[in-house]
Amino acid sequence: MTEPLQINGVEIDATFAEAFDMKATRMILTAADRQWIDAAANEMTGFGTSVIACGIEIAVEQTLAADQTPDGREGVSILAFAVSSKEMEKQLVRRAGQCVLTCPTTALYAGIAETDPKSDKRIPIGKALRYFGDGHQISKQIDGRRFWRIPVMDGEFVCDHDVARVDGIGGGNLILFADSLEAATLASRAAVDAMRPIPGMITPFPGGITRSGSKVGSKYPALFASTNHRFCPSLRAMNRESMLRENESVGMEIVIDGLTEADIAAAMRAGILAACEAKTRGCLLRVTAGNYGGKLGRHHFHLAEVVR
Repeated sequence: MTEPLQINGVEIDATFAEAFDMKATRMILTAADRQWIDAAANEMTGFGTSVIACGIEIAVEQTLAADQTPDGREGVSILAFAVSSKEMEKQLVRRAGQCVLTCPTTALYAGIAETDPKSDKRIPIGKALRYFGDGHQISKQIDGRRFWRIPVMDGEFVCDHDVARVDGIGGGNLILFADSLEAATLASRAAVDAMRPIPGMITPFPGGITRSGSKVGSKYPALFASTNHRFCPSLRAMNRESMLRENESVGMEIVIDGLTEADIAAAMRAGILAACEAKTRGCLLRVTAGNYGGKLGRHHFHLAEVVR
């Protein structure tokens, strides 16, 4: 019988994270200073943890220096994922209009590299927001790219006419079990910190971590997701389906959305290694992952393979 894989005394389950296809895009948000950048980015990505109820999964991908943005100012890149192009458009136009256009000094640009020929999968940003200019808006073409300049009280809000939409992947995940709250917290935070520098992916939950891992379906017909009772310590004694082992008293999950399978696999690898090496008070006992037997999505990330 094959011995379970262990890293630094932490067991790595012989299982896989099951992920599914999503629609995705990247935007570049800039402003006059870091305070305005953070204010706008926090608003735009707020209430964007899960498509279960938010309609979109969205978060800051990376902090950008001035030489990495279209207008030569500091900024951030933001990644967004949705289950349909219609929902993506609805969410992004609202968030761009109410959270970025409203914030002093900001501008918003496309962040996905254009293909040749140009992809016809587009999300309107300036195309939809220009009407706020009430007829005073101006468009400008630069190197085949169309921008809108919408007059506002501190000058102009500049944004791309539209941004490209690409295929993405949602639902990559790791679940960490420990013998204490502190150990689970420190290991999970170490994992998220190790993932952050990796481009092309986000961890959309608060601090990159969630305690409310879910399963598909519910005893209540109106809900299509509910608590993953097999992983709830408070139900262990009364639940024959419990998948918790001795001393596993706290679990935390990191959900990962990415532009490619390689992006998610790289994040999972960095997260597993960092969690297993984290200095915790108490013990991280096991790393596992959530899946539905292959019935939910076609992207399967086997833990043993991603850490090789």
